[in-house]
Amino acid sequence: MTVDQSHDAAACKQVDSGITRVFQLLGKRWTGPIVAVLTGGPAFFGDLRRAVPGISERMLSDRLTELGGARLVVREVDEGPPLRVSYRLTDAGAALGPALKQLGAWADTYLPEDDRLGSC
Repeated sequence: MTVDQSHDAAACKQVDSGITRVFQLLGKRWTGPIVAVLTGGPAFFGDLRRAVPGISERMLSDRLTELGGARLVVREVDEGPPLRVSYRLTDAGAALGPALKQLGAWADTYLPEDDRLGSC
């Protein structure tokens, strides 16, 4: 088999760089569900832990730190007593809400239910 020398490499389809960046962040396990929970408003760490079944405290902390670094989530401390830490979406994080709703609707239509995911 010979290679067609007239093939234009620039004509090859490539993934949009924005899509690549989005999925590098939101494609990590637990990140999308955390953002989805926060679209409902600020939440305390413990509430987030209960809202995302199966996530460990360490992983939740790591993901919240990453989301903070991406300027999608803000950590707020209420000095109390008792001292409480809550998390809320920034404007940039909240702007993901409509896209996440559309992805959820798509999943409801096209992806089979997975009984292992659990429910409330």
